[in-house]
Amino acid sequence: MSTITVPITKDLEAFIEQELAEGTSESKAHLVRYALRRLREERALARIREAEEDIKTGRVYEGDVLELIKHFE
Repeated sequence: MSTITVPITKDLEAFIEQELAEGTSESKAHLVRYALRRLREERALARIREAEEDIKTGRVYEGDVLELIKHFE
């Protein structure tokens, strides 16, 4: 596992300290890892929603994938 150093605002630092004081996280590192996992999940869900919207509105391509790739090259 790697370690990185990230400057944060006083507001975010206070939020982290509050979360630790309330016992919602076991450590600063745990809280940051949790937040990053949630961000990754939210982004994946957003891509799924976007794909669903594309399907609903007909913004899809049908056919052989290799032939489609040739078309866009």
